[in-house]
Amino acid sequence: MTSTRQNGTGTAEVDEGYQRGLNSRTVQMIAIGGAIGTGLFYGSGGAIEKAGPALLLAYAAAGLAIFIVMRSLGELLIYRPVSGGISEYADEFLGRYAGFTQGWTYWAVWTTTCMAEITVAGKYVNYWWPSIPVWVTALVALIVLFAANLISVGVFGRTEFWFSAIKVTAILGMIVIGIGVLLPISGLGPDVGPSVSNIWSQGGFFSTGFTNALLSLQIVMFAYVGVELVGVTAGEAENPRVTLRRAINTVPFRIGVFYIGALLVILSVRSWRDYQEGQSPFVAVFEYIGIPGAAGIVNFILLTAALSSCNSGIYSTGRMLRSLSRRGDAPKSLDKLSGRQVPVSGIVLSAVVMAIGVLVNVIDPDHAFTYITSVSTVGIVVVWATIIACQMMYRRKVAAGLLPASDYRVPGAPVTTVLTLLFLAMVLVLLFFSENGRIALTVGAVWFIGVTVGYFAWSRRTPTRPSPTASTARRAPKSRSSLTS
Repeated sequence: MTSTRQNGTGTAEVDEGYQRGLNSRTVQMIAIGGAIGTGLFYGSGGAIEKAGPALLLAYAAAGLAIFIVMRSLGELLIYRPVSGGISEYADEFLGRYAGFTQGWTYWAVWTTTCMAEITVAGKYVNYWWPSIPVWVTALVALIVLFAANLISVGVFGRTEFWFSAIKVTAILGMIVIGIGVLLPISGLGPDVGPSVSNIWSQGGFFSTGFTNALLSLQIVMFAYVGVELVGVTAGEAENPRVTLRRAINTVPFRIGVFYIGALLVILSVRSWRDYQEGQSPFVAVFEYIGIPGAAGIVNFILLTAALSSCNSGIYSTGRMLRSLSRRGDAPKSLDKLSGRQVPVSGIVLSAVVMAIGVLVNVIDPDHAFTYITSVSTVGIVVVWATIIACQMMYRRKVAAGLLPASDYRVPGAPVTTVLTLLFLAMVLVLLFFSENGRIALTVGAVWFIGVTVGYFAWSRRTPTRPSPTASTARRAPKSRSSLTS
């Protein structure tokens, strides 16, 4: 099922048994769409209310940190592209405990995220058909996406391509229309009100205070969840060293256009004081401009974003469980591939757990989900920090001549990687200053205690492990030759 061969650079190429059914165009669109979700389309309303125009600075600072995280992941992927990358690198560079806990944590991040997304999908459908119970929509969405992921990676890729295309088109359309409104000769929108000066004339750039701008980081950071998904495609991407490099190189552009650019237009077209939590700023802008059916249009986009996130969750959790299984950190049965090279056992188990979300919708959707999704809130920050820690350990081994060097380097490292680690630590500290943040920290702590107990119990049960894929890479010749793509 798994084989290795040496490539021309002296590093191990790993055949994980997957079908390389994701072409460059699909991976590029997954990379673009992975960072665009309900956090931007819906959650940014509350962030604007909290931070005012200074939210632009918060998104820029968080975006810079995410760029360093992605370049760190990219350096590791170019060194050794594997689908369970985040967990595999933690196992290789930080030890079995890190590989075990980070693999299961990343699985939990996407499992709980999917639970939340199918719930909100049901609420979006209620906009048109209020008589349909939320749990019915959640169940149907889960079954359809589960089936799509079981068929083949190509079906997943095509589904995600079109989900992402809808989101990207919506944002670009809003930006173009917004710029048209700001041009007095266009005749679009109200004659008085839209102006770039809204960014500083409505109480100043830090209109709600520097503290609130800082506290908004805890909202902003989690809008970027999913940007690291491109790393999971490594085992199924055509020519991964070229494809993944190109996808990661577009991160600054994506952040600049789809986050900062979109918010810049939103805050210019209408005063930040007219946005509030619980309302999509995209709906507010479209209605303000006078576009017919604005709420319905954005509701459809929000539904697409939710389904896209769940689709990605099913895909990534199945691959992560198989990666854990292949290293002996999960049951052997999860290593199974279908005839179409799909990790069927991992996908089935993940979908079964996600179905708990449907049950929660029946019992107590408002309270239970606060606790369930708290795992993803803290877990993703820890995962991002682990990626950087792995990159730093990789560079140490390269410097010692133990591993070949990747020519895809993190700009400014190690200074930038250390600063990013400190930034992520600050985000966790900021969670103490909000009620939901404290809940997230508490539930996150319980999760990590539980997964640690699970690690020691599993290690005692399986003291010897099958030779992990990483062991082959560790035995690569001690060469510093560059990896070329």
